[in-house]
Amino acid sequence: MERFEHGGDIYSNNAVRLDFSVNTNPFGLPDAVRDALVSHVDEFINYPDPLCRELCAAIASYENVQAEWILCGNGAADLIYRLCFALKPRCALVCAPTFSEYERALEQVGSRIIYHNLTEENGYDLKCEILDMINTDLDMIFLCHPNNPTGRLIPDEIMERIMQKARRTGTTVIVDECFLDFTTGKSAKRFLQETPELILLKAFTKTYAMAGLRLGYIVSSNAKTLSKISSVAQCWSVSVPAQIAGVVALTDKNWHKKTLHLIKEERAFLTSMLKNLGITVFHSDSNYILIRSDYPLKELLLKKGILIRHCENFKGLDSSYYRISIKKRHENEHLTRAIEEIKYE
Repeated sequence: MERFEHGGDIYSNNAVRLDFSVNTNPFGLPDAVRDALVSHVDEFINYPDPLCRELCAAIASYENVQAEWILCGNGAADLIYRLCFALKPRCALVCAPTFSEYERALEQVGSRIIYHNLTEENGYDLKCEILDMINTDLDMIFLCHPNNPTGRLIPDEIMERIMQKARRTGTTVIVDECFLDFTTGKSAKRFLQETPELILLKAFTKTYAMAGLRLGYIVSSNAKTLSKISSVAQCWSVSVPAQIAGVVALTDKNWHKKTLHLIKEERAFLTSMLKNLGITVFHSDSNYILIRSDYPLKELLLKKGILIRHCENFKGLDSSYYRISIKKRHENEHLTRAIEEIKYE
């Protein structure tokens, strides 16, 4: 069996009491979503709406875009694979390091993959050098905004120049904004109207802690592209519970505000504490932090019931790099105390 290399693998680690390997909202599932799932449980006997009409309308209102621009799926990962199978890019560009499922999906359709390497010297920031790699031979670009595992946003000027170049070369640009709601960054959706080459990828997974429900969506102004992507899915890719949860989640107008406040405060606290413990911490704009340590932290913390994400399977990183999610204060304190104990054991 292939080794599972993502976060959240609590099933292989029965002793886990605190999971810092997944980047879901520290507040957990919204109460309104939980209540809605319980009160609508009798509806789970029905087939789901294959077109997700009510959900698409809710997303359109939330994103301030046309409902016809939206296509829902069984989480962001499902849509990444559908994008690749539908569009079959001959040549695609991905950054390194970044989310590994882009590369896996591209490999499934035989794409030639070109890498744009992000460097530690530049803080793993995306620089304008990527523009030189966008040409008429390039069919697709995957961009993670903010990037995973570095947590860095793409600068506004570079995003705009990428869109300008993509329009000239006809290159499809997929911007993964699954973690954007944890940041103060600007969405690339402002380019949708004038850039039919642009596809936004978003999910309820992280923002609303709905990882187990599996719900994601893409936004594009290109009807032909959306039709292609829709054609490679099974009829009922979004379950009844997921559709109900998505609609209700978007009604909580204060969710993002209180989440942003917590993430900003706790990211600063955790960054400071880790640096004081001699851990190398890379600046992040999101709800997770990339760190480097001489200690085998994952294995040692697991003995204490804490799971973090190793980053050795990210291209350009090795076994000394780890990704840690931002949680509530008492949980972050528990983590830092555990690392301090490891240093003195």
